[in-house]
Amino acid sequence: MRAIVQRVRRARCRVGEELTGEIGAGLVVLIGATHSDAEGDAAWMAGKIAGLRIFADEAQRMERDVREAGGGVLAIPQFTVYADARRGRRPDFVAAARPEQAEPLYERFCERLEAEGVRVARGRFRAHMCVELENDGPVPLMIESPRAGASEEPV
Repeated sequence: MRAIVQRVRRARCRVGEELTGEIGAGLVVLIGATHSDAEGDAAWMAGKIAGLRIFADEAQRMERDVREAGGGVLAIPQFTVYADARRGRRPDFVAAARPEQAEPLYERFCERLEAEGVRVARGRFRAHMCVELENDGPVPLMIESPRAGASEEPV
């Protein structure tokens, strides 16, 4: 799995006029799956993101994770994180998993984040979403699950 993680002051997702998810301070996670991903990758990714120490402590050092900071996660399913734009002007999405495989992995990722003690708000799979956020930092990170041993605990 691949995720783009952004520390935010606030964020929300709408599908049409419907608000599907909203958080205050926390993380926006654009999460996508590729063909070789399995449940172990979703579990690994959730553990990794829950434990990322990218929130400031009293000394303004990045020493707190999203739980310690009292934040939430807005998880946005996003097949375009597997886009390949190296050739031509139109990206291809061949590396992105088909929806039948990707949607259960997205759901498993969200469930595992919740099991880690993180409040999770969600986007909507296979929908045109409007995601509004206020960056904090900004602090963007790209994270990929390991190809071998994805069931291992994140460090």
